[in-house]
Amino acid sequence: MNRMKSSLICALLIAGLAACRQDMHDQPKSDPLEKSVFFKDGRASRPLVEGTVARGHLKLDEHFYTGKVNGVLATTFPFPVTMEVLQRGRDRFDIYCAPCHSKVGDGRGMIVQRGMKQPESYHSQRLREIAVGHFFDVMTNGFGAMYSYSERVSPQDRWAIAAYIRVLQLSQGANLRDLPAQDQQLIQQVEVTTP
Repeated sequence: MNRMKSSLICALLIAGLAACRQDMHDQPKSDPLEKSVFFKDGRASRPLVEGTVARGHLKLDEHFYTGKVNGVLATTFPFPVTMEVLQRGRDRFDIYCAPCHSKVGDGRGMIVQRGMKQPESYHSQRLREIAVGHFFDVMTNGFGAMYSYSERVSPQDRWAIAAYIRVLQLSQGANLRDLPAQDQQLIQQVEVTTP
């Protein structure tokens, strides 16, 4: 019994001594806006050097960084949409969007098949007619159950995804009459020969 008491007391003393080391937890440091005796002006935070200008972080291009022009959702893209942009958009869409929206944008992705709320199909009349800045804005700020992707997807890639969404919408709602005559004939030949 004495031996057990001694062991217990030793264990408690060792635990108590280990708990006394707070040097890593209570490091001498200054928190922002805290008073400090280190500097003559008594502030822990140092003011910016006069004339300092942020470079590369001002985000002055409202269209590119917010998806809006004069506070209204943009109806145009802030740069030319090329095949390279569309391919990048498809790549990013397949990674970030398809799990919920599906690869064709009908809102029946794998996450939805596993019980999450189904998002609206990109092929609905409302989303076919909405300004392209809406898609950029939703990716940036989130909407409903969808959280913001601004920390995961760069503005350039968000615009590429928006462009690809427009391509998906066109692909699902395309009309044969909208194609050039030679393409119409080619498609009709394929339809005739397909069993």
